[in-house]
Amino acid sequence: MAEFTMELNDEQKEVRDWLHGFAADVIRPAAAEWDEREETPWPVIQEAAKVGIYSLDFYAQQYFDPTGLGIPMAMEELFWGDAGIALSIVGTGLAAVGVLANGTEEQIGTWIPQMYGDQNDVKVAAFCSSEPDAGSDVASMRTRAVYDEATDEWVLNGTKTWATNGGIANVHVVVAVVDPELGSKGHASFIVPPGTAGLSQGQKFKKHGIRASHTAEVVLDGVRVPGSCLLGGKEKLDERLARARERAKAGGGERVKNAAMATFEASRPAVGAMAVGTARAAYEVALDYATTRQQFGRPIIDNQGVAFQLADMRTRIDAARLLVWRASWMAVNGRPFTAAEGSMSKLFASETAKKVTGQAIQILGGNGYTREYPVERMHRDSAIYTIFEGTSEIQRLVIARTLAGMPIR
Repeated sequence: MAEFTMELNDEQKEVRDWLHGFAADVIRPAAAEWDEREETPWPVIQEAAKVGIYSLDFYAQQYFDPTGLGIPMAMEELFWGDAGIALSIVGTGLAAVGVLANGTEEQIGTWIPQMYGDQNDVKVAAFCSSEPDAGSDVASMRTRAVYDEATDEWVLNGTKTWATNGGIANVHVVVAVVDPELGSKGHASFIVPPGTAGLSQGQKFKKHGIRASHTAEVVLDGVRVPGSCLLGGKEKLDERLARARERAKAGGGERVKNAAMATFEASRPAVGAMAVGTARAAYEVALDYATTRQQFGRPIIDNQGVAFQLADMRTRIDAARLLVWRASWMAVNGRPFTAAEGSMSKLFASETAKKVTGQAIQILGGNGYTREYPVERMHRDSAIYTIFEGTSEIQRLVIARTLAGMPIR
């Protein structure tokens, strides 16, 4: 087990500096354009693929870093560049992780390369879980998958929403209900291959922030996929469903649900790291402005009202990063989240991003409210962190119920 440390090793520093350079030289100069266009920044994704950032190998290396700091470090640097473009670069990873976590070796080898494409023809993938009536309440999911034994196919019907890359993806990973009586334990994940009939893009959302990232509904109307597209295979699914039914009969349903919640807990620090990156970017703009902007013959940072805001901003950013790093280290090293540390990191970092970007606008005054300066965009982008991967209210609920020793519903 790796010891917890706040000091990056030489290899991690080298990767961090490499990512920072890409964010500064490629992502940030393109941020305003793609925010205005509200389109997927394919040229930037292609550049990321050419240098090796947009690839499964890169994210796998960071994910398996024994210190747990590889992923949060990478997320912070990319999102420091721009949240919308960064989400377009890392969004495929959601689908890839879904296949890695649940798929067979054959499925992993077959589908993940098709999610990324290659340097000359990049592709993206979509992970489709949320629904119009089932966001945080995953047990209310309505999309159904029914097995057709005669053809060895699964038939999917339903509507997914808030899907990053939904409809434009080469490969979609869809979570659907196979046994409604088991709640969240009756779910399974399916690959929907490119060009499958019945899958279409629904509404594309025009968003407040992260506008360079494509977000849309995915409609599944009689979508038929081969039995081989059930992640993990039918034998494994049947065994898992049988165990869940037995546990439910024995009164262990809540315990099973809590185990599922623990999985969500482990993924939340990555979102916290994204928020830290955006907050840090806004703070740096505000600090530079405060040290160069002259009012009444002196830099505005000489005014206590501005100086104290910057002090609070930096303090909150550092505290958020520490919570993210602690939770990331715990997750990689198998330490139980006895106080919902994953949710703590996501909650505090998300709220920090909203607060710090708002303070940055205030420090820049009228300039901060215009699109001539990036803090206006950063403030819009920051709003998403308190919403996706569980709202701030859900995080507080998870933390409170964990502290009280109560089941998380």
